[in-house]
Amino acid sequence: MVSFRYWDDCVDPQDLEEMWEVPEVSAEWINAGETRGQKVHLSRDPDGQPYLTQTEMRAVVQIVIRRHFHSEIDPDMICSIAELESDRQLLAMRRDKKGKETTVGIMQLLPKTAEWLASELGYCSYEVKGNPDLLYRPFVNVYLGAAYLKWLSNFEKIERSEEFIVRAYKGSTKKATRKATLPYWKLYLSVKESLPSRKSVDNGPSLNNASASVGSVANGSLQNNESSSAGSQNTGAVYTYWDSRASPEDMEDMWTHPDVVKEWTKSGEKRGRVRFSHDEKKRSYLSRLEVKAIADIILLKHFSAKAVKSTVLCAIAEVVSMRFINGAGPRPGIMGIDYSTAFWLYTELGYRAYRVDSVDDLTKPFVSMYFGAAYLAYLSEYEGRERSPQFVLQAYISGPQNVNLQETGPLWLKFQDALSNYQEIKKDQGSCTIL
Repeated sequence: MVSFRYWDDCVDPQDLEEMWEVPEVSAEWINAGETRGQKVHLSRDPDGQPYLTQTEMRAVVQIVIRRHFHSEIDPDMICSIAELESDRQLLAMRRDKKGKETTVGIMQLLPKTAEWLASELGYCSYEVKGNPDLLYRPFVNVYLGAAYLKWLSNFEKIERSEEFIVRAYKGSTKKATRKATLPYWKLYLSVKESLPSRKSVDNGPSLNNASASVGSVANGSLQNNESSSAGSQNTGAVYTYWDSRASPEDMEDMWTHPDVVKEWTKSGEKRGRVRFSHDEKKRSYLSRLEVKAIADIILLKHFSAKAVKSTVLCAIAEVVSMRFINGAGPRPGIMGIDYSTAFWLYTELGYRAYRVDSVDDLTKPFVSMYFGAAYLAYLSEYEGRERSPQFVLQAYISGPQNVNLQETGPLWLKFQDALSNYQEIKKDQGSCTIL
């Protein structure tokens, strides 16, 4: 029987330390008589069940989405669902009407769903297989609940509305549009509206607002903020560094690329400490020159026998991710390749120049570009036939089973516009063919 008395019983030391760093949490704990460096008591309801206060819940959610989801999920969505599903009780359990399955924890997850998220989608930060008691821990449960919400947001490779996501979370994707889940949606809206306002970590774009205007991204220039990886002096900006997302070998290839060297030198970058550009929302992205350089390097080293064009890879990156290193919305990485596709390419088709052990690996630009190129090569000869550029583009975005060549207009025009940017870099006004 799982039992928690203290925060120290259900979180790792580094998680507890990070909780203390949240001003609202530390103030609440100190007011309750807690002392840093000593065990922190969990709150208890009248029945003696441990629960998270709204302040603690908000902090856990903010930390999880910043650490694992790059601030791409709306924290209010998670907090509202936690209220509805468990009243924020850590040890909450609920059996279905037939008594066959039991959901557990703050987000009321099925253990089999947690294992599926880890094995199939690459959410492997916690080893939940064979250890279902981990699901009662707040950081673990919220992490996997957020992963499931992210999956729902792009169910069947269609960008879904907030209403669909929430109702599907409650009743499954089949019941997301049925009357049975409508009351839950209305309750959710009421709870979300009543959540207390918290000024902590920047929320970033929500799942339903990931395609915001790129703004200064198009120019590929660094913002004029001086900061370090641990934080900044005055601006609050926090940079992500190239060296944490690329191998030494890949970084050396970048440093030998003349256009990259020119751009990095101009922005004051130094070996071992190269910053990604970031936009006004502090989202890290690649300049077009950087994207083009990665595509050139990947194709030269690993796809020399294939007729894939670097400009086409770059244009796809522009369309699916706007060059954000963490991706846009539910699609991870600059090429928007999901974990299951990358893992399939790795295990079944033998594309093994880069390992893909978890979804986090796909936020590394070289890894994402490599599997993006592999998938493009596969689709170009899907089912043993040479495919048209329009088919390949649609199949890349929505899957080969969902191609409808009668509806290529807007997507194809968007792709051609993106392609023109890289043809200018290449100074080659060639054709728009994929291969």
